[in-house]
Amino acid sequence: MPPASVIVLIMGVAGSGKTTVGRKVAAELGWPYFEADDFHSTANKAKMARGEPLNDDDRAPWLAAIRARMDECRQENRSAVFTCSALKEKYRAILADPTTVLVHLTGDFDTILKRVGEREGHYMKAEMVRSQFDALEVPADALACDIRSSPDEIAQRILAHLRPRLPQT
Repeated sequence: MPPASVIVLIMGVAGSGKTTVGRKVAAELGWPYFEADDFHSTANKAKMARGEPLNDDDRAPWLAAIRARMDECRQENRSAVFTCSALKEKYRAILADPTTVLVHLTGDFDTILKRVGEREGHYMKAEMVRSQFDALEVPADALACDIRSSPDEIAQRILAHLRPRLPQT
């Protein structure tokens, strides 16, 4: 029997399209969408804007805040879509529980670097892309979606993967 609520966590390096895809999936399902960037402290955003990668101490309260919101959704029996880089297994262990549906948006370094370089007004700078790939521990238990597909195609793949897990109404 599917769980009463479903939490989808879309992860990947900066520039992989998490926000675009996450919003599409949430809109299609009529679920709330939560962007991990919104949980960063002002200090973390300033550090990244200076081109400095975050360390685990910087990330700890950020990850805890995201998990707290996930837990609120579960307690309220509300399904939701979250996006977060979640690059390391230990970060995913904080965020996900066995009922979390993990999606990994995958892409090559050059494509991601180009995407991040084309962003305007975002605190994540192109110089930091290498650190994202260096930190990435590819999850073994995620639905992997190649970013060479369009955001619509990726969203449809995620939705097809989710359908058997959705609560019955």
